[in-house]
Amino acid sequence: MTITQPSTLIRTPRNRDPQSISLVIPCYNEEEVLPELRSRLRELVAQYSCPVEVVLIDDGSKDRTWPLLAQYAQEDSFIKAIRMSRNFGHQTAITCGLDQTRGEVVVILDADLQDPPELIPEMIREWRDGYDVVYGQRRKRFGESVSKKFFAFAFYRTFERVVGLQVPRDTGDFRLMDRRAVDALQSLRERHRFVRGMVSWIGYHQKALPYDRPERFAGVTKYPFRKSLFLAIDAITSFTYAPLRIASYLGIATSAFAFLYIIVVIVLKIMGINDPGYTSTMASILLLGGVQLTVLGILGEYVGRIFEQGQQRPLYLIDQIQGEPLQTEATGRNQRSCCQ
Repeated sequence: MTITQPSTLIRTPRNRDPQSISLVIPCYNEEEVLPELRSRLRELVAQYSCPVEVVLIDDGSKDRTWPLLAQYAQEDSFIKAIRMSRNFGHQTAITCGLDQTRGEVVVILDADLQDPPELIPEMIREWRDGYDVVYGQRRKRFGESVSKKFFAFAFYRTFERVVGLQVPRDTGDFRLMDRRAVDALQSLRERHRFVRGMVSWIGYHQKALPYDRPERFAGVTKYPFRKSLFLAIDAITSFTYAPLRIASYLGIATSAFAFLYIIVVIVLKIMGINDPGYTSTMASILLLGGVQLTVLGILGEYVGRIFEQGQQRPLYLIDQIQGEPLQTEATGRNQRSCCQ
């Protein structure tokens, strides 16, 4: 299955500043970096005369992240702090933040300051030029292990080849989106979410903003290899059934091999040189058993996702909300329910 994007749409420059700006920042155990994040956000907000809201989402943190966010929401009028009822995961936290925004343009960035807020004015300039999505594309990745860089390198290229969806390489979730792109993204409510792939799927006018990604300002990464691997699985299974097709090809190839092996055994038996052996028997059993278990595992991944989607549970639940920077009248748009 190949998914293509429109590439010849006529882009119309806006030639104006946005009427309102929203920032979505998911947080998980980020108490060490929050004071610096707040300071740099204050400097950013001071640059704009239009209403700006910063939506900070606490994704079930176990440290002092929520008390700090609640304090910031009381002291800074531009901050809206949301506490989810438990840890729902980074991609769902982004979705929660998007659902709560009202700005004409929305920017997603991480709390660890590896996505520099200082790049947002450049993104807005590209938005003025008519782009609906401006995504940060990493030229260099400082402070990351060789294994993580290799995994990211291999994932994007494998995803593009297997899925057929052109997700920009070497990108994360750091991006600016116009309100119409946000509304389109909000209409996609699948449970296993790969936000950057979903943004590519909706299309519209998109442009890269190359930048060098700095090290974390403080703390340790909240995306170890295990979470990265699960995100990669979600990404592939959410956009293609290619693994099922691979499983079918594997079954056909194994069956063909077994059929040929049977012919060889019969010929050797007729020639009188066939000596039954434990090794060949066990090898055949293990080969067929391994293929069967692999196919069942792939099927299980898809059946499990069908089961979870069929339950129709809300994507997330919200425990508390502090602050209300933008009034509904500012954009004339309503938020989604906190339990969507």
